[in-house]
Amino acid sequence: MTFVVTEQCIRCKFTDCVEVCPVDCFHEGPNFLVIDPEVCIDCALCVPECPVEAIFDESDLPPQFVEYTALNAELAQQWPVIDSAQTPLADAEEWAEKSDKRKFLIIDSAAAAEQA
Repeated sequence: MTFVVTEQCIRCKFTDCVEVCPVDCFHEGPNFLVIDPEVCIDCALCVPECPVEAIFDESDLPPQFVEYTALNAELAQQWPVIDSAQTPLADAEEWAEKSDKRKFLIIDSAAAAEQA
């Protein structure tokens, strides 16, 4: 099994989880983080560090987030590794409690530049 970053991270991108990861399995996109399932060692250190509770063990994923398993694996192959904490997105606090954020996920940097 692996751990999966889900919808709650979109438009927040808190990186407390990255700081504790012993194997650098996190990858950073324009407004979301993902976990590379090939690198994750299932240590679970990241789970309690996430202030928006966006990280789940794959076997405990709520049904509405099942698609995020494949999404994490796919985007981890496209996005660069992030290995240290960074400042969250400017409006992260506003987005932290919102739901139904999948439509706001930005996959590529060019799209992010257009929305900025």
